[in-house]
Amino acid sequence: MKQSKVKQNIIETASNLFYKNGYNSTGINEIISEAGIAKATLYNHFKSKEDLCLSYLKFKNSTFLEEISKYCIAKPKGKKQVLAIFDFLSSFYNDKDFNGCWCIKTVSEIPKHNEKIRKEIKHQKELFITFISHLVQENIEINQELIPSLSKQIYLLYESAVAESYLHQKNWPIVETKNLCSKIL
Repeated sequence: MKQSKVKQNIIETASNLFYKNGYNSTGINEIISEAGIAKATLYNHFKSKEDLCLSYLKFKNSTFLEEISKYCIAKPKGKKQVLAIFDFLSSFYNDKDFNGCWCIKTVSEIPKHNEKIRKEIKHQKELFITFISHLVQENIEINQELIPSLSKQIYLLYESAVAESYLHQKNWPIVETKNLCSKIL
């Protein structure tokens, strides 16, 4: 395999394992075995498990933002395009591999002082709020000064829907947060 393909294989393998089993429960040897590589190959691409975790987070987030953007933009302009984030979440929830939020799972497993991973997770959450802000700005007639607050409210509804649907193993938190979001729009 070419070097970039090898690295991508490692990232995708680690991503599947970290998301499914958790960061702390996934060992380097398990990643190596699943990826079908040698330990030296992994360490040629990543200095540490922490660096691999950062790549995992970036991989998951870029895939997420790309997919949710395509999904929402395909919906009719207006309120429906904003509410589509909850429909996207519902389809994500119905995926056989739904295991909650990769960021929240990871941050709950790392020590408080791990600023590298914490900083990346905060950045990803800020990117999602920015995405929501753009959706609101493009689809809802509202005073521009209110967009940041409304976007954060929608973000909080979305994040609670992710956590609660995972906790209850039911879709109702997504349905109810979409209803709440519709009311605040």
